[in-house]
Order: sequence, then C-alpha cells, then structure tokens
Amino acid sequence: MSISHAPPDSQEPDISDISRRANHPGDPVGSDAAPDAGPAGLEPIVPASSRRTRVPRWLRRTTGPVLLLVLWQLLSATGVLTTDVLASPGRIAQVAGDLIADGSLASAMTTSLQRVAGGLLLGTVIGTGLALVSGLFRVGEDIVDAPVQMLRTVPFVGLIPLFIIWFGIGEAPKIAIITLGVTFPLYLNVYAGIRGVDSQLIEAGESLGLSRWGLVRHVILPGALPGAMTGLRYSLGIAWLALVFAEQVNADSGIGFLMVQARDFLRTDVIVVCLIVYAFLGLLADFIVRTLERLLLQWRPTFTGR
Repeated sequence: MSISHAPPDSQEPDISDISRRANHPGDPVGSDAAPDAGPAGLEPIVPASSRRTRVPRWLRRTTGPVLLLVLWQLLSATGVLTTDVLASPGRIAQVAGDLIADGSLASAMTTSLQRVAGGLLLGTVIGTGLALVSGLFRVGEDIVDAPVQMLRTVPFVGLIPLFIIWFGIGEAPKIAIITLGVTFPLYLNVYAGIRGVDSQLIEAGESLGLSRWGLVRHVILPGALPGAMTGLRYSLGIAWLALVFAEQVNADSGIGFLMVQARDFLRTDVIVVCLIVYAFLGLLADFIVRTLERLLLQWRPTFTGR
C-alpha cells in the first residue's frame, strides 16, 4: 500500500507546463503573474547608481571653473571689474602668452621648483627622522617631542629676519623657510601614524617571531604609511605657501620676484598669472603624491565616494 504525502486538494504538476517553463523561463508562472515580471514572477532589482544619468567625471570637475571664468569675463566686459582692480581672463591669457614667449615664465618656474624641491627634501628627511625617533622610542619622545611642539607654534614667517641674519640674502634663507614649513606637518602625521598602529598587530607580529626591526619594517611602517602620505600632501601645500614669502625677500628670480615687480607697476594681470602658476604647480604636486599613494597603498581598500 502506497501513502501519498500531498494534500488532498493538490494537483499533480503538468509535465508539459514544466517543460514549457524550462524552455521559456521568462514566461509568467500561472495566470495571476504580472505580464512584465521576470523569472518566477520577480521584479529585477536595478541599483540606484545605475538608474542615475552617468555624467563623465572630468566634465563635472571642469564645470565649476568654466562657470567661474564665464562670470569673470562677463563682469569684466560690463565694467563691473575694472582693469586696475582685476584684469579680464582674455587679458591674462594674452599676458601669459607673452611671458611664455620671452622665456621669463619658464625661467621663474624652474627657479621656484628648485627651491621647493630643496626645501621639501630637507624637510622630509628632518620631519620623518624626528617622527621615527619620537614614535618608535619612548626616550625619543621625551627628548624630541616637547621641543618640536614648542617650535611648531612659532610662525615660520616670523623667523625670516633671523634667517637673513644667519644665512644672508642668498638661496639659503629661502630654502630654510620652506624646510621649516615642511618639517612640522610631516612630523605630526608620521608620528600619529606610528602611534596609531593597532597594538594587536604588534602582538600578532611578536607571536610570529618577528624581531624588533621586523616589526618596524613589516607592521609599523606600513601601518604609518597612510598618515605619512597625508602629511606629505599637507607639507606640499605649506611648501608653496612658504615659497611665496621666501621669494619676496631679496629675490632676483622666481615667480615671487615676478609678483613683486608686477606689484610695483600695478600689473594685476601679471600677478594673476603668477598666482595661477602657483595653483597649477601645487595641483601637479598633489597629483603626483596621490598617484604615489595609490601605488603604495594598494593593499588598503578605501571608500571612494558614490
């Protein structure tokens, strides 16, 4: 005797209906299914991000500057902005072309880049070295951190007279100003990155038999690298700011020297050209650091925005 486990009112499935649904999975199931429903009567889920209109990112990033230029040109054309207050974008483009044609802008950029590179190199070495000593050793923190924090609160611009007395009026005081501006942001971020490494990672490395140098190399330094990259980006911005002050102290070349000359002759167009050059050089330096950050921090998944 056979026992059936199906309920009394159930019906045996139609073999032809099963075959039809297997061959046509998009067909509705039964007469009550919605005509536009997907397989098994389910609506397909479309992510919200794919439903939005996809505008190229480069177009979104250039929209703001383009609108600002258009507004600037309109204000200049209507006389709201006079030439002695701020030159028009067309005039600035013409002056930039003249400076490029006679080679004065390229020469000034080369000199300024050399100063920033020298100050950035010295500041990176000094700031990173002090952060390693203070971050890795408690004795180093007791000796180094307090003097650094005291010097950090002193405005580096206020030390320009002392630098001129100590180093003269040549290139040395200019590079010293940039070095001082770069050192402290890098020190703070590298130090915070070292002390921010998870202690459980240190314990895991010790349990695996890593020596002290092995912990520093494989655990502490990689963990502090994100903070170091942030400090480097911030230090680059300070380097360009320090360069503006440095090149206005007895300078006979560089972008700051062009700005001082333009100020004496009330040439707002030349001043704006120099400011634009400063901005683009800073943007280029930041792009280089961000590229380096992506290469060195491939192991760290991060949120990139939506």
